[in-house]
Amino acid sequence: MQSRTDIKLRTGDWVQIKTALEIAQTLDENGMLDGLPFMPEMIEMCGKRTRVARRAEKTCIEYPGGGYKVREFLNDNMVLLEGIRCSGNHHDGCQRACMIFWNEAWLRKVDQQKNADPADCSQTKELRAKLKTKASATRYICQSTELANATKKLTRRRMFLKSLVEVRTGSRGVLEMARMVMVPLWRKATRRIPRRRLRGTLKRTPVGHLALQPGEWVTIKPASEIAQTLDIHGRNRGLSCDFGMSNHSGKEFRVRNRLDCMISEASGEMRHVESTVVLDGLNCTCANVLGGCPRQDFMYWREIWLKRVEHAEANAGLAKSPEQFLEQPGSMVAKLENGPGGSQLTQEGLGTIRRKSGGVQ
Repeated sequence: MQSRTDIKLRTGDWVQIKTALEIAQTLDENGMLDGLPFMPEMIEMCGKRTRVARRAEKTCIEYPGGGYKVREFLNDNMVLLEGIRCSGNHHDGCQRACMIFWNEAWLRKVDQQKNADPADCSQTKELRAKLKTKASATRYICQSTELANATKKLTRRRMFLKSLVEVRTGSRGVLEMARMVMVPLWRKATRRIPRRRLRGTLKRTPVGHLALQPGEWVTIKPASEIAQTLDIHGRNRGLSCDFGMSNHSGKEFRVRNRLDCMISEASGEMRHVESTVVLDGLNCTCANVLGGCPRQDFMYWREIWLKRVEHAEANAGLAKSPEQFLEQPGSMVAKLENGPGGSQLTQEGLGTIRRKSGGVQ
């Protein structure tokens, strides 16, 4: 089923998420619209009001083998809403916390100054009956796993055009987008020049257990100490630490959540992850992708790369909000160099991970 809507939302627009009954009418028998599923985690947002964070003109997608591609959505009608990430509650506790894509057919533009009509969100049975979370006993279905089916090939010319659209719709500032265009072009033009890389010498990399919990504060170790935990490919048990990530060395951050399990975008399988956390404010904007990527996936940090801060309250002012980090050039150097957007978890690395079967009103 394809969406039919003339709405074109901009960054900052206020919207009301439609009722469960209205959304159910837009979905096909597999609970999808334009190839992308409406997930059970999204039901609790029905009827709520929030603002558009930015349009999703394109996205990076991980494919089997560890490669990445940048593609555009089938009907150019996806947006991201402020602060809304997937909880993973209906996907056996996946902790990736992906930003959720919203089809404009699921949204209603509203006036911030006027009260929106109350939405009856009590009738969710019809919607829930259409939604699927698994394709088989071991393969999950979520927006991340279905991105390849919900997108199409994106040419270089289209990437430039979409960069202009993102500026016109307020998704990116002029200088921000100029940087997102020039950095990838410069990297491509100078690809034969050796770059600084964070690498170690180990054949078998160590595990560090801090048992960090959400809300605790940590300091990122110096690059020299992190390198001592890496192999010659710059990985610790399959998880890479890019040199750009080490630019945050010595700074204090708060633990957002543990990363004990996650659904692989390429395979749809659940993976167990050991001694790894997500830190507030450190996400990826795909600096290697022409024009960037809107997904804002989190960076993953091994606990062995971190030091617990026992008395961080006195230094709480050193920490910055996610929005502040997104405005910094350094925050765009995120996950690593496999493909256009880079990936911390290589397919080889995933194999080392044990398998297991804003603004809202």
